[in-house]
Amino acid sequence: MSARARRLLTALAAAVVASSAITACGSGAGSDGTIRFALDWSPNTNHTGLFVAQQRGWFEEAGLDVEILPYNNTAVDTIVDAGNAEFGISTHNSSTFSRASGAHTISVFAPLQKWATGIGVRADRRDITSPKDLDGKTYAGFGDPGEEKTLEQVIRNDGGTGEFTSVTLGTSAYEAVYSGQADFTVSYLAWEGIEAEHRGTPMRYFHYTDFGFPEAYAIVVDANEDWLADNPDRAAAFVTALQRGYQAAADDPDAAARDLLAANPGAFNDEQLVFESQRLLAGQYMKDADGRVGRQTLEQWAGNSGFLYRSGLLTGPDGAPLTTEPDWSTYFTNDYLDTPR
Repeated sequence: MSARARRLLTALAAAVVASSAITACGSGAGSDGTIRFALDWSPNTNHTGLFVAQQRGWFEEAGLDVEILPYNNTAVDTIVDAGNAEFGISTHNSSTFSRASGAHTISVFAPLQKWATGIGVRADRRDITSPKDLDGKTYAGFGDPGEEKTLEQVIRNDGGTGEFTSVTLGTSAYEAVYSGQADFTVSYLAWEGIEAEHRGTPMRYFHYTDFGFPEAYAIVVDANEDWLADNPDRAAAFVTALQRGYQAAADDPDAAARDLLAANPGAFNDEQLVFESQRLLAGQYMKDADGRVGRQTLEQWAGNSGFLYRSGLLTGPDGAPLTTEPDWSTYFTNDYLDTPR
């Protein structure tokens, strides 16, 4: 889940989940053949397919011992690159930044096929009817340079200048907007968007692709590229089981939500939110045009990651800005996915 959604979950829930995840999945350090999967935050509906595969025994069926590593403050791509996990949840942007800088990571699976965030304003703000109205306003941000460049471009695409003030806040995004600390933010639609409705503070959203911005994968599963090369059969078995879990979550979201809850008892104060979130993801974000989950395309990588490059945000291993656009086909692979049905 994104940084903004992380702030919605309590420290107590994180502690409970960390304990249950280790107990449920084993405590190996990887040297014994365990496949370690790093979470980007406390379990949530971005991770449902992982827990579906775990709960239904599909990793065990594939002959795999899988350990789900609880979230810590280290970026997932850093953990995977260092060899402290074989796989982990990242984002399209984070995966791009990491590989450009020399990390031995590669995206092997896309649980969500589309952006799952939107530019959010209070539902009752009548003076903001489209992104161009955000010029001169205050953005409640999270210190992500790619996100701010995206916002600037979306506003420009709508006829604005793309000039706004950014403040980094330690509170949930929609609460900052409703309290008057900011005029707009970027919300995770399948969590914060639903929670805002539940709390009686509804938001209205502008979607990037409605204003000429390229589509992106909201989250991806990154893997250690060296480990993949050394363990091709185990890598394929793991990704296939993972894909099976996410496909099941997309095909039957309520059953999958029950698996997520069962795997993480006590972690969610609002269990109805979990069901609504999983239904929304399954209905709008998880499946491609063929009804499949997980596959990635060069067109989509070139669109979003290419924007990061053209914006001057990508740096190489030496820390200097990249001067040649990368070959985006090397940033992801579909080689470990199951064949289409």
